[in-house]
Amino acid sequence: MKTLLPLLCLLALTACSGKPPEPIAQPAAAASSRVATPWDAMKADEQRAKDVQKMANKQAADQSKQIDAQTQ
Repeated sequence: MKTLLPLLCLLALTACSGKPPEPIAQPAAAASSRVATPWDAMKADEQRAKDVQKMANKQAADQSKQIDAQTQ
């Protein structure tokens, strides 16, 4: 038991004293590209909805102009 504690300490120190692992190299193209976030899809959906609303408003205005032209 007396030799077990120093042996465990020696093993722990040996395991921790090694050089740090080399960082994983990432390709240059992947490092410079933008990382997708969970909100990207939501923002894209929001922009699509705004575009649809603009189109609907434009069509309503065109239809209103046609109705006004026919009634005059």
